[in-house]
Amino acid sequence: MTTTDSLLHTALAACPLVAILRGITPAEAVPVGRVLVDAGFRLIEVPLNSPDPLISISALAHAFPQVVVGAGTVLRRAEVGPVQSAGGRLVVAPNFDAAVVQEAVDLDMVCLPGVVTPTEAFAALAAGASGIKLFPAELVVPAAVKAMRAVLPADALLLPVGGITPANMAAYRSAGANGFGIGSALYKPGMSVEEVARQARAFVDAAAGTVRA
Repeated sequence: MTTTDSLLHTALAACPLVAILRGITPAEAVPVGRVLVDAGFRLIEVPLNSPDPLISISALAHAFPQVVVGAGTVLRRAEVGPVQSAGGRLVVAPNFDAAVVQEAVDLDMVCLPGVVTPTEAFAALAAGASGIKLFPAELVVPAAVKAMRAVLPADALLLPVGGITPANMAAYRSAGANGFGIGSALYKPGMSVEEVARQARAFVDAAAGTVRA
């Protein structure tokens, strides 16, 4: 296992959830990050289509060195380096682009590309992806996750993203999911820090009872 893979495994072992803070502003980043960290989150993603995302990533990375912070919606190879320069160690995408994965590998960053099919999943893993973002999870139902788990390498990390709630996590866990990405159900623009804290605790509590080691 590489150092990068170990970083991801350690973070997921502590809390198998990735916080997706789409739309967050730099002013909100640290206050929201604090309640997430206090709840147990160890993976935080700021999508690049958020306001000034690199500033937010830098603020989070400096405030919470124990957390793997990075960017989501990374669509081009040229976007990877600036994320690392901002202090990010994580690259997440809604799609699989071999050039993006290769750049992340070259920079020793955790990379979670988005896939829907086994063909995409095998290609992403062969390219060096740290794990697989199954997106959108509304299209990758638990039965599909179980079928993919049966043919993918046993150590491949599968993280459904999209439409995940505390109520449906157990079904995905039973199908073989290793963790989850949580977006608008956890944070969306306009939510108070207190609301985020409540949602964070609910997801962490649910994950504690549903996600396998």
